[in-house]
Amino acid sequence: MIAVLDYGIGNLRSAERALVHLGADARLVTDPDLAKDASGVVLPGVGAFGACAEALRRSGLEEVATDALTRRVPFLGICIGFQLLYEGSEEAPGAAGLGALPGAVVALPSGVKCPQMQWNRLRRRAGTTSGLLEGLGEDPWVYFVHSFAPGDSEDVVATCDYGGPVTAAVERGPVWGTQFHPEKSGPVGLAILSNFIRACDSSDTAGVASSGT
Repeated sequence: MIAVLDYGIGNLRSAERALVHLGADARLVTDPDLAKDASGVVLPGVGAFGACAEALRRSGLEEVATDALTRRVPFLGICIGFQLLYEGSEEAPGAAGLGALPGAVVALPSGVKCPQMQWNRLRRRAGTTSGLLEGLGEDPWVYFVHSFAPGDSEDVVATCDYGGPVTAAVERGPVWGTQFHPEKSGPVGLAILSNFIRACDSSDTAGVASSGT
């Protein structure tokens, strides 16, 4: 089962529906106990960093996210859910993220229209391999809605050009994140979600094998 964390912000059901459409057993989860045995966790998010961070803590699902990250369960952060994987954000000084990825979320480059609300092309980072982007064509189009994005780091596997290179996707082991919305990005987004489902299936199989059952 893939747990889509429902902490009461925005439209979370679209991510769940996209996963179900692809054949996954994906469920919106509000009860932390229901996510304990999940083979994968998805943290969506829309709106503002500070409000989402507070809502996640108030819901009781922050511990679910932290536990999954600690146990290296496949984890996908989307948009603000992706930003929450970092230590903090310029958008909400003093509001702490989950700290699973180092660094902070920063404003888009000066001189560009904010938010970026459009289709844009992913630019793969040279020399990196990525399960998240596996099987995608060259420079695929995906859909963005955001005014902030994580800063550059060694975990970045793709950027987009918006007044300069902007972090679009990261991958650190089983932790994946997209600043864009795969559930709104047509066939390319569905391919990315399919890659995540396969990662969850592989992790679940490995867990069963290691348990000796």
